[in-house]
Amino acid sequence: MRALSQVKPALLFLLLVCGSATAGPLADSVLRASPIDEIVAQYPAMMSQGVREGLKQSGRVEPFVANTVSSVVSNAFSPEEIRAQVVEDLDQGLDDQQLNSVLSWYETPLAEKISRMEVAASRPAAWKQVEAAAAGLQEKYEGSERETLFERFDRAARATESTVDTTVAVQLGLASAMAAFNGNKGASFEQLQQKIESQRGMLRGMVAQQVYTGYLYTYQQLSNSELKDYIEFLESDAGSAFTRVVTNSIQRSITEPVESVGSQLVRFFNPG
Repeated sequence: MRALSQVKPALLFLLLVCGSATAGPLADSVLRASPIDEIVAQYPAMMSQGVREGLKQSGRVEPFVANTVSSVVSNAFSPEEIRAQVVEDLDQGLDDQQLNSVLSWYETPLAEKISRMEVAASRPAAWKQVEAAAAGLQEKYEGSERETLFERFDRAARATESTVDTTVAVQLGLASAMAAFNGNKGASFEQLQQKIESQRGMLRGMVAQQVYTGYLYTYQQLSNSELKDYIEFLESDAGSAFTRVVTNSIQRSITEPVESVGSQLVRFFNPG
């Protein structure tokens, strides 16, 4: 599961924030005003690059295999379908008053500033910058109010919680494919499942650290006052409902195609 650890949890949380969904125009306007649209558009590339890097770094597969798996992963995720699902879920999960409150927030200069930051930090090209800045940022903010505010932010944004759940779900999906591919020669799905679940605590610690790094990097140009205003929006009734619905919708859109990815890989590498 080394490949999945390369699908950067620090960037996945920025998302946390099928088919032809029919939804109201207000929900669509909210999504257009938020940074979700632009971040979702990058998601196939984000997943593909992360899996490719992970497989290559593991040293267990040839570059051709890593590139093939990466291509299958990229093609499995449709930004249009993810977006349509999010709009539909927002339309069903929030009332008009909540949607209007969220829209009003995203039309403020501060929200527009934050959206630009989140979109920029979500680009795959930013990954190396985040990693390079990690140690310096953690040292800079050690013992500061910014460090203290992270707990509130993480809880309100459901960042670590949702990222761990999504990562485990994706790992379980790929484990099922690996078990089918290996047949009687490797570990069974039950054995892989047990191993993955047993590592949840360790995974949570790793994810929390990476999410914290992403938080420091993404919002470093905000003042503490501005960051508090953002957290207060996330903690509000409308902001909390928006975050919950978007997180659950995107998590479902990420995990559901995994079974298809596994099946395609099994057919490709074991056509007999």
